[in-house]
Amino acid sequence: MHLEAFNRVFAPHGHVFDRARASKELMGFSNISISERFLPGHPPERQAAIMTEKEEAFRALASGQIKPVAGLMKLLEIADRADVPLVAVTNAPRLNAEMMLSGLGIMQRFKAVIIGDELAHGKPHPLPYLDGLRAVGAAPGRSLAFEDSCSGVQAASAAGIATIGMRTSLGHDDLIAAGAVATAASFDDPELVRLVAQKMDW
Repeated sequence: MHLEAFNRVFAPHGHVFDRARASKELMGFSNISISERFLPGHPPERQAAIMTEKEEAFRALASGQIKPVAGLMKLLEIADRADVPLVAVTNAPRLNAEMMLSGLGIMQRFKAVIIGDELAHGKPHPLPYLDGLRAVGAAPGRSLAFEDSCSGVQAASAAGIATIGMRTSLGHDDLIAAGAVATAASFDDPELVRLVAQKMDW
């Protein structure tokens, strides 16, 4: 849906993305960095307007279509029972993040939602994850991150957090090269479950 929204809005500006290119050049990056890279001929106000148009297109496509990755709900329930605080750290605009979390019915599970574009630096800079750790008083060495983009893996790893790469858009090798300690196709992947239990002392 992101890919379709990008192509709808960016094609008139000379950019068309396939899935492989989008995974490497768009997914996980902040809107500010995307607009600076692909819309350099436009003033900042116009760049922001184009990105707003893209996000509106995405929300229209995604409305009512949001489904969790397999095993997510069970993992969140286990975390709740163990009183492990959860933080969402994303480069997505706040409206998108809140739509996704609300659409899955899990907004209330998160103690904070950290938005990269609302900070001095978004991912791949570690600042969003450092802010997330501060929000719940967590130590990086006792935390885990789950990321599906190279910029996200780089950000979490740079913050000192062991990161599991989710193979929803990128492959194992790309995620490991970015700094992931392991990868998984879903949240009920046996290796992911083992790593989470070990890290959280469950």
